[in-house]
Amino acid sequence: MIWNEQMECMSPEDLKNIQSERLKEVVQYIYEHCPLYKDKLQQHGVNPLSIKRIEDIKKIPFTTKDDMRLGYPFKMFSAPLKDIREIHVSSGTTGNPTVVGYTQEDLELWSEVMARVLCCAGAEPEDKIQIAYGYGLFTGGLGFHYGALKMGLTIIPTSSGQTKRQLKIMNDFRPRILACTPSYCLYMAEEAKEMGLDPRESSWKIGIFGAEPWSESMREEIESVWNMLATDVYGLSEIIGPGVAQECSYKDGLHLFWDVFYPEVIDPKSGEPLPEGEEGELVITTLTKRGIPLLRYRTRDIVSIRYEKCRCGRTSPRISKITGRTDDMIIVRGINVFPSQIEHVLLGIEGTKPHYQLIVDRKTRELDELEVLVEVEDKIFSDEIKKLQALEEKIKKEIESVLGIFVKVKLVEPKTIERSEGKAKRVIDKRVI
Repeated sequence: MIWNEQMECMSPEDLKNIQSERLKEVVQYIYEHCPLYKDKLQQHGVNPLSIKRIEDIKKIPFTTKDDMRLGYPFKMFSAPLKDIREIHVSSGTTGNPTVVGYTQEDLELWSEVMARVLCCAGAEPEDKIQIAYGYGLFTGGLGFHYGALKMGLTIIPTSSGQTKRQLKIMNDFRPRILACTPSYCLYMAEEAKEMGLDPRESSWKIGIFGAEPWSESMREEIESVWNMLATDVYGLSEIIGPGVAQECSYKDGLHLFWDVFYPEVIDPKSGEPLPEGEEGELVITTLTKRGIPLLRYRTRDIVSIRYEKCRCGRTSPRISKITGRTDDMIIVRGINVFPSQIEHVLLGIEGTKPHYQLIVDRKTRELDELEVLVEVEDKIFSDEIKKLQALEEKIKKEIESVLGIFVKVKLVEPKTIERSEGKAKRVIDKRVI
């Protein structure tokens, strides 16, 4: 089922005309209603009259998270506060939080794209959905809620946490769809087994997972443990929350709804656009938002993009799973390290579990050290010392062959690493720079 066949299956040529019209309108709108943005556009010599077609988007300067922090809390808003119906705020762990506001029109847009997400993942009108993303300032829970309302699904808004209660509700209410972070889904599998439940017999048949990077290996683990289709959803609060892109059942990239979110993939260093299929930073322009529309927002997410029609019938471009973030990336002895690289290695080694943590430290006048804590299965941890040492050495060699740097590996017992009901904390950086 395709929610909006007209837009999701439109020919790229026809869609280009819509994108051009919407870009002209949104630039004019921002210029007239957001003084901070107007100053930025003027500083770069951009006048709304110079934007005539979608290709002119390259004339527009990038928008960054720093721009949003400078505009904290409401200076980046284009709509007056009296017209804002909902506000969401980031955690702000590295500075002023980013604040986003939704007009009534924006909430309707959010509902529309989330209905597309649910259909793309395989939802049917009679389905029940258990939403285990957090409700509140985090956009995940409410985004799914609005989409499910729009589509007419039965909603079970469990939010995050209270895992045993989540599992009891799943077991008793029998929802077919689960929405949460992938790491929390795996954590729930562990809890289910402790409760005497067989995850493979669960009612969940479709999972929609996002809010943190996850690998193909992790997908295989989830699908194997839960006997479900595990799909990837993409979004970020600055753009709209979840609802920017979603995988269909072919799991061959995430369909990006480009009639409302115009994508570019750029070289993160030069800012220049990259050819189709090449990995780079995703940049998004919101073509129809009103509360806080953004022009060429640098997401920091590393993806590639393809434009060929999908077997499902959708013509929208597909982005790859996120392989890392330019700002989450850690540099160890000059080497770029993404947690997803470590995860991919670990899930390919028998006996390890998809729970790990990277600890980076630097002692005085010494090189950076990267230690990888790895949880192993109970049966492995009870093996003799020699077998544990052999496993540790195997993990160490495989990580080193991928990263090209020396690492320390420490095996730890199951459930040693702190679990998260939201995004898993993969990196602890102890370096004092």
